[in-house]
Amino acid sequence: MRIPLTWLREYAQVPATATAEDVMTDLVKVGFEEEDVHRPLDEISGPIVVGQVLSKEPEAQSNGKTINWCSVRVVPEGTAQTLDIEGIDPSGVQGIVCGAHNFEVGDKVVVTLPGAVLPGDFRISPRKTYGHVSAGMIASVRELGIGDDHDGILVLSTLGLDPELGTDALALLGLDDEAAEINVTPDRGYAFSIRGVAREYAHATDSVFTDPASLVSVSPATGDGHGVVLADQAPIYGKDGCDRFVARTVSGINASAPVPTWMSSRLRLAGIRSISLAVDISNYVMLELGQPLHFYDADKLAGDIVVRRAAAGETLKTLDGKVRKLDTEDLLITDSSGPIGIAGVMGGASTEVTSATVNVLVEAAHFEEITIARSRRRHKLPSEASKRFERGVDTQIADVAAQRAVNLLVELAGGTEETTATDAGSVVPAPPVFLPSGFTSGRIGMEFTQAQVMGSLTDLGARVEKVDGGYSVTAPSWRYDLVTKEDLTEEVARLVGYDLIPSTLPTAPPGRGYSRAQQQRRRVVQALADSGLTEILAYPFVSKVSNDTFGVAEAGAPLAAIKLANPLSEEFGFLRTSVLPGLIEIAKRNHSRGFHDLALFESGLVFLPGAEMGTASIPPLGAKPSDEVLDALYDGIPYQPLTIAAVFTGKDTPAAPAHTPRAWDWADAIDAAHLVADVVGVDLVVEQGSHQAFHPGRAAVLKLRSGEVVGHAGELHPKLLAELNMPARSVAMEINADKVFAEAADVIVAKPISTFPLATQDVALVVPAQIPAQTVLETLREGAGELLEDVALFDEYQGKGIPEGHKSLAFGLRFRATDRTLTADEASAARASAVELAAERFGATQR
Repeated sequence: MRIPLTWLREYAQVPATATAEDVMTDLVKVGFEEEDVHRPLDEISGPIVVGQVLSKEPEAQSNGKTINWCSVRVVPEGTAQTLDIEGIDPSGVQGIVCGAHNFEVGDKVVVTLPGAVLPGDFRISPRKTYGHVSAGMIASVRELGIGDDHDGILVLSTLGLDPELGTDALALLGLDDEAAEINVTPDRGYAFSIRGVAREYAHATDSVFTDPASLVSVSPATGDGHGVVLADQAPIYGKDGCDRFVARTVSGINASAPVPTWMSSRLRLAGIRSISLAVDISNYVMLELGQPLHFYDADKLAGDIVVRRAAAGETLKTLDGKVRKLDTEDLLITDSSGPIGIAGVMGGASTEVTSATVNVLVEAAHFEEITIARSRRRHKLPSEASKRFERGVDTQIADVAAQRAVNLLVELAGGTEETTATDAGSVVPAPPVFLPSGFTSGRIGMEFTQAQVMGSLTDLGARVEKVDGGYSVTAPSWRYDLVTKEDLTEEVARLVGYDLIPSTLPTAPPGRGYSRAQQQRRRVVQALADSGLTEILAYPFVSKVSNDTFGVAEAGAPLAAIKLANPLSEEFGFLRTSVLPGLIEIAKRNHSRGFHDLALFESGLVFLPGAEMGTASIPPLGAKPSDEVLDALYDGIPYQPLTIAAVFTGKDTPAAPAHTPRAWDWADAIDAAHLVADVVGVDLVVEQGSHQAFHPGRAAVLKLRSGEVVGHAGELHPKLLAELNMPARSVAMEINADKVFAEAADVIVAKPISTFPLATQDVALVVPAQIPAQTVLETLREGAGELLEDVALFDEYQGKGIPEGHKSLAFGLRFRATDRTLTADEASAARASAVELAAERFGATQR
C-alpha cells in the first residue's frame, strides 16, 4: 500500500517536516513492514515552470518533418527573470523548438528550462537544432513522468488549470509530494486505505486521528432508488455472497470534465494510473475509505440489478475486452439482459461509463471474501477491488463511500444527486468476545493494566465493557479478523508496544547434544559428500505416476499415498513415497542445462500413510489436549522414515590428458548404499532383485542380515530414462535410513589390526546360474570359520568350459590369525572347509 503524505496529513497529525522514511519508522511500531519510498523529486528537479506560448511558427524540414519555432514567456509580463542560469533569457521569454502540434498561441504549458533534470537523468540545456538554439523544452506528460501519453505536450487548460506564469510546475502537478509504501499482511485488509493507515499512524504516535468517514454526511433518501435484488439464497461458503448493496444515482454529469491535479497526482503516487474523471473518483474513494466502488452507465441498465451465482454456460465480456466463461461459483451482478459484472472483481463492458455517459449509478456493496478470492484466481483477474474484498472490507462503510463518490461527481463532474437511494440487505453484527482478566498478561508475559487493555481496544475502535471476570469486547466493523481472545491479546500487545515486551532467552539444558539418529544422519551425509556426491533438496510434492513408479517394486501393486487438499500444482498433487522422483527431476533439469556428469544425493522424509489418516476431533485452542486426544493425533500421522537416495549420470571424472573417465554403472549405486551402511557399522546384504523403476537384469535388492528389505540399487529402466529424457545407463539407489540406523550398534568399536602376516588363497566354484553370488559368498564366509578375515568376488564367467545353466564364481579369500603366523596348511584347511559347505548347499564344484 502506497501512502501519499499530503493525503495522510488530512486525517493524521503527520509533522510537516516528516519524510516517508519517518512515517514508515512509526508504522513499523504497530506491525507493518517497510517496502519502498516513492519520491518524484528524486528523479525530476530544476527550474520547471508554467509558461505561455507567445508565438508558434511552423517550419517544414528536409526530412519531411514540420517543427514549431516558439516563443514562450516563463515569467509574468512586466516581471524580470530572476534565474541566473546559462541559457535562460533575462527577458523571461525563451526560444524553444517543439515537434508537437497540439497547442496554440496563448496556451499555458509546462516548460523545462536549462538546468532542469527529467526522469531517466534527461538533462535540459541549450542546444542548436533545426537552425535554432532551443533553450528549454515544452514537456509532455510522459517526459514529466506523470503518464504514458506522448502524442503531444501537456496543455494545462485541459486539466482545468489557469496558473500564473512562472509558477513552480512541480508543486502545481503534485510532483513535490512523496509516498511511503508498506506491506499489508492478509489479515489486515483495513490498512489498504488511507483511513486505515491514518488510524494506525495515530496509534503509533499517540496522536489524534480524524476518520474521513465521519466527515461525510449521508443524505437521507426520499424513496427507493434503482431496484436491487440479492438472490444468493444458497451460500457456498457459509454466508451470503452479498449481504449489503448500496446504489445511488447522479444525473447530468460531464464525463469528459478534467481530472483535478490534486486527485490525479495522489492516485499516481498511490500507484494507480489516472484514466478519466469517473474512474478516478471511484479509485480515489476506494483508496481513501477502503470500500471498492463500481460505476454503471445508468442509461445502459435494463431493469433491476440482481446479485446471483452464475448459471452453467453463461459468459461475460469484461471491461478488459475479453469474453469470459463463467463458473457456477462466480457471484455476478446482473440485470434483465444478463451478467453485467463479476462481483468484486471486474465490471462488464456493456454498462461501462464512457465519455458519452450522462447518468451514473454508483454501486457500493459488501461481498463474501472467499467467493471473490476464488473468482479472481479462476479468471486470473487481479484488481485493486478484489485485493480488498478478499481480505475483508468494513461492513458499515458502503453508504458513506457511495455518498462520498456522489459528492465528488456533483462537485467535479457537474452532476445532480438524485434524492432516492437503495440500501438492500443487512449485515449481521459481530458477536462480542469475552477477554478474561489476566489472560493478556499471562499470554504475553508482561503485566498489562486495566487502563492499557481497555484503552488499547477502545482506540482500536472496539466497544469494551467491564464484566465479571474480564471484558466483553465487540470488534469494530472494519476488523472482522478479531474473533478470539487471542486476537484481542495480540492487538493489546501491538498497540501498547512490542518493544516493551521483555526479551528473555531460555537457558539451554547442559549435556544433551545431538540425538543418536541425528549423529548417524550427519555421519552418513558427511560421508556421501566426502566421497564426491552433491547434496540437494527437492520438493516433497510429486505426481501420482511418480509415486506409482517408484513407491512399489512391482507394477500395479497397491500403494497408499497422501493427496494434497490444496496443491501448488495439480501435476504435483501427492506427497512423495520415494525420494527418487524429486532427485531425478533435479538431475534432469541440470542435464538440460549442460551439466551431464552428476552424482547427487538427498536425505529426506517420505510419507507412507497407514490405515488411519488424521482424526475427527481437533483439540480447541488455548487448552492442553488430553493424552487420548494426543494419541489419536499421533495415530493419524503417516509413517515418515528418513530415506537416502542417490542418482549418478554421465562419467565419474572430467576428461583430461592421459586420463579416460569411467562411466558410472550399477556398481557405483551399490557402493553408495554400502557406504551408508558401513558408516554406521551395519552389514548390508546385496542380492539380485527386481524393481519396476530399475533395469530388469541390473537391479539389486538391499537387505539387512535379518533379511528385511531396506532398499534397491542399480541401473534405472531404459524406458523410464527415455520417457524422462535422462541419459541412458543412469544409475540410482534408495535406502530406508531409519531401518539401517535401528540396526546399528550404539558404539562402533574398531577391530584391532593384527601384526601377523596375511595368507591369501583363491577359489573358483561352478554353481547353478540362478544362485546369487552374494549367497555363495556368505556360505564361504560361514564355512571358512574365524580365521577368514575377508572374502570378495573378483570374477564371474559363463561360457566355454562351463556346463550350460551354470556359472563360475571366483573369490579371493584373506586369512589371518590374531595370535600367530598361519601356516599354509591352516589356510588351506579353512579354504577346504568353505568349499565343502558350498558343495553341500549348492552342489558347487571347483573349477
